[in-house]
Amino acid sequence: MRRIELAVVLMLSVLMPVVARAQPTDVPRIGVLTFMAMTSVVQEEFRRGLREHGYVEGKNILVEWRSADGRTDRADALAAELVRLKVGVIVAEFTPAILAAKNSTQTIPIVMASAGDPIATGLVASLSRPGGNVTGFTNLAAELSGKRLDLLREITPGLTRVGLLMHGADPLDKAFEAETRAAATKAGIELDVKKVPRPQDLQPALSQLTKERTGAVIVMGNLPVPIQQIARSAMQHRLPTISLLDQFVEAGGLMSYGASISDIRRRAASYVDRILKGAKPADLPVEQPTTFELIINLKTAKALDLTIPPSVMLQATRVID
Repeated sequence: MRRIELAVVLMLSVLMPVVARAQPTDVPRIGVLTFMAMTSVVQEEFRRGLREHGYVEGKNILVEWRSADGRTDRADALAAELVRLKVGVIVAEFTPAILAAKNSTQTIPIVMASAGDPIATGLVASLSRPGGNVTGFTNLAAELSGKRLDLLREITPGLTRVGLLMHGADPLDKAFEAETRAAATKAGIELDVKKVPRPQDLQPALSQLTKERTGAVIVMGNLPVPIQQIARSAMQHRLPTISLLDQFVEAGGLMSYGASISDIRRRAASYVDRILKGAKPADLPVEQPTTFELIINLKTAKALDLTIPPSVMLQATRVID
């Protein structure tokens, strides 16, 4: 019996290296770097896109998930970490994360999912011929500023002063502010910009806007503050708000309008697939969003004693009661 056991052990010791060598070693590994918080919903939206192209995480593709939690210094460190891991593609969401990835590597392909005005921020040379190692999707964040302002005017008649909460260190801030200010000037509205580069800057900014009798606030999607906290604080100050992100409305904000980020996350997988199959980022045009969403939180509107006019309700993609 002992001789049989010894023979089995010897056989396994011979076969195990062979089995190990037989394991596939060409499973691609990609990195996903988000500037804001990484949630299970965010991950699932990326995974859904991968599944549509035949990729199942842990089976025929590996994913390194990283979140900068709204901090540019952390984005830089995590991008460098993904480069050290030698991932095949970096999918980066929002301009600071994309810029961090671009600054960390000129060889690893980078897929934007998504970026605001990637030409103005220096991420690509042009939309049709991005050049370099960056391509992907723009979200038209800055370009839609006028529409957000119009929506605020419709729900708050007589609006004369609007606040804009922005990160302050995001390369997109300049273009976003310029587009919003141009739209505000055209509408005869005064724009008051407040920078929130740290979580502790939120309350002072909102308090100042309240003192200045600001009628409504546009909230950029890059603040280093949990969206629940932003929505709750704005409600405490009785300020109607509109953001780019649907999660903001789900967290208690009044409205959101913009490109569907969830749709862009899903579509980003198509570029990952093409790059893994040999396409060069420089040859893949930057795509614009195809799906736009207006989401309204009626519970928040009621708490603010606001009546959403039918003209706005008819435009709503989704309403939260």
